Amino acid sequence: MPRSSADMAQATPELVFVPAGHALPDWTDRDALARFLHEHLEPFGDAPRDIRRGLDDALEDRPSPGGFVLLARMEARLAGVLVMLRTGMSGYVSENLLLFVAVDRALRGRGVGAALVRAAVERCDGDVKLHVEYDNPARRLYERLGFSSKYAEMRFVRGVRS
Repeated sequence: MPRSSADMAQATPELVFVPAGHALPDWTDRDALARFLHEHLEPFGDAPRDIRRGLDDALEDRPSPGGFVLLARMEARLAGVLVMLRTGMSGYVSENLLLFVAVDRALRGRGVGAALVRAAVERCDGDVKLHVEYDNPARRLYERLGFSSKYAEMRFVRGVRS
């Protein structure tokens, strides 16, 4: 008998680690992960093509620093995705950038995001940074996990004037 959403939400997610240069499990692909991230990051997400580029940067086996993807599954269903990039720097810039983390809306508040972030940080050498909008509720999760706000990010976007 299938378990209810409430039962699934109480379960511990299975975490699947996919480092650069390795194939994703046969039950997903980069396009499916980009769609999941785009849907479940809203309203704080990026354009699908930018999400896909981030996945490619984390997973491709090439001279870049690379990274990894962590997938959370519950009851054979994708519950969450985390994308970590290695920056190739240290000291003045953190060695790792937590690029994306998203949890299925139906499973939020059940520890899936915390499990993904904890597992990712454990797999990283060096410091980890992330960008989060001030009004994003996930900011509280990151603070509980030990992240602190050190800088305000500012960007110069070509072709855009205030």
